[in-house]
Amino acid sequence: MSSNLLSITNNSSGRVSNTIPKPTSLAIDSTTRWLKRGIWAYFFLVIFEGALRKWFVPALATPLLIVRDPIALWLIVVAWNRRLLPSTPYLIGMTLIAVIGIFTATLLGHGNLLVALFGARPMLLHFPLIFVMGCLFTREDVIAMGQATLWISLPMVVLIAFQFYSPQSAWVNQGVGGDTSGAGFSGAMGYFRPPGTFSFTNGTSSFFSFVAPFVFYFWLNKKLINKFLLIAATVALLFSIPLSISRGLFFQVAISFLFVLVASARKPEYLGRMVLGVIGGFLVLTLLSGTETFGTAMAAFTDRFENANESEGGLVEGVFLDRYLGGFLGSLLGSASVPFFGFGLGMGTNVGAMLLTGSRTFLIAEGEWGRIIGELGPIMGLSVVFIRVALTAKIFMACYRKLAQADLLPWMLLSYGLITLSQGGWGQPTSLGFFTLIGGLILASLRRPGILSNKVNHISTHASQLHNN
Repeated sequence: MSSNLLSITNNSSGRVSNTIPKPTSLAIDSTTRWLKRGIWAYFFLVIFEGALRKWFVPALATPLLIVRDPIALWLIVVAWNRRLLPSTPYLIGMTLIAVIGIFTATLLGHGNLLVALFGARPMLLHFPLIFVMGCLFTREDVIAMGQATLWISLPMVVLIAFQFYSPQSAWVNQGVGGDTSGAGFSGAMGYFRPPGTFSFTNGTSSFFSFVAPFVFYFWLNKKLINKFLLIAATVALLFSIPLSISRGLFFQVAISFLFVLVASARKPEYLGRMVLGVIGGFLVLTLLSGTETFGTAMAAFTDRFENANESEGGLVEGVFLDRYLGGFLGSLLGSASVPFFGFGLGMGTNVGAMLLTGSRTFLIAEGEWGRIIGELGPIMGLSVVFIRVALTAKIFMACYRKLAQADLLPWMLLSYGLITLSQGGWGQPTSLGFFTLIGGLILASLRRPGILSNKVNHISTHASQLHNN
């Protein structure tokens, strides 16, 4: 990789290099504060956008589908004017592919400009936003967002419990646009997977997968969080696994725990804390199992787990090898049969399918990489895949170096970001939102504390892996 890539590699002295032009003066003025508020607005809309579309303003369900896009566009434009947006091959390559993809989709693909523009949104708006977040947010902002996430997890788990035990005709299970047939998805034992505040059930899995790294991090840094909040959020996370009836969530929480074990191997004092945590978690599960509410949810989850293991393979085979590595291999093998310029940007999304055919379906592929390659063709599609994987690899190395310095925050966030950044879905608004959030928070967590002073922000050497020597 050339020297002007987004460099997330530390040198021997622990300094971080990058290629962002150093701003001459970025005082913490009202504009900077508004930019941070814009990021917080994006965060809350990721979580509550579905609630607006289902319950509060269902008549505006369609326009609210892209409600975060104007915020992302404003953040990018202002950040660009303030020289906060890095000019790296990651962004340049993604932007060029998106622009070319719009033309090829319109002229050589499906021929619908609106579908092409919808398909280009992730590359033109949400992908760049992770770098804007990485430059604007400080480590303290990341921790504050983590604390807010834990607070939100408490009413969220109560909500999904109501949804789990309520019929699909109940108001709490109302679908997008006021759909009275329900927003749940088939689960097990007659119970449906609850969507929480989100438009689809993948939001519940994504949200609590996002909660898990913060829960583990705060257990290892308890001075940064209210103790009662941490205990309550831990119970919420444990309860969410059976209520979600999601093997994917269970798998993701297990990955986060594995990252803690890796950290513990480097610093034994963490191991003692985790042993106590595991014992405490076991006691909590034992107590919860004696309740009818948790017991029923656990029975449904176990039934789903066993049935899926029989039909799809075990947790490793069915979830990791098939869903992740299988999707990777399938997309590569299938690329040979895709037209050179693909079928057109946006065609693989449910919105694109609705605009093109009038029905919500997967016209290309359900897996993310298969969808990208099918839309853009083997050359441009594989280029997008390479950019995402290369960026993820760079971030992984930066987080591992921080772990070697006993800094756990980037490492724990990576436990969710590793798979999400490389092949998290862009075609569905909620999964796209969590991709953007975790990417931006990881970059911001790699910054040295106190980068944004009360006088001038110089984007210095340790800031967000994006800065000059």
